[in-house]
Amino acid sequence: MKTDKCPNLPEEITFIHAEDLLDRFPDLPNGQRETKILQEYPAVFLYGIGWVLKNEKPHEMRTADYDDWVTETTSEDGRPMHGLNGDILVWNPVTRYRHELSSMGIRVNIETLKKQLELSGQQDFLHFPYHQAIINNEIPLSIGGG
Repeated sequence: MKTDKCPNLPEEITFIHAEDLLDRFPDLPNGQRETKILQEYPAVFLYGIGWVLKNEKPHEMRTADYDDWVTETTSEDGRPMHGLNGDILVWNPVTRYRHELSSMGIRVNIETLKKQLELSGQQDFLHFPYHQAIINNEIPLSIGGG
């Protein structure tokens, strides 16, 4: 039930890549970019988190052995992008602050795991049981999503 203290969630969600968010608000830090976009669109799926953006920093660090932030994608206008993971963010009119409802995305597979560990300088992780289980196809690629 909707009340002033407990509003309903927005009916629609807007998808935006971290690179596009940076383009929209290049002078703001990451958290303030999220706040700014949520004041325009009260529910956002922000994807492409983890890959290094054109400002030479990722929107936010993401672990190399969990979400896929390396897979190449293409923007609607044909620009190369990266990353299949993201966060569901909503504007909370009660607290007047952004809230992360979920952090999720596509899980790493054998190829993306190896590439992300290489890019992050963590190849030694490939010797751990969890990582070996991914490489040897011993577990489903479905761990995660919060």
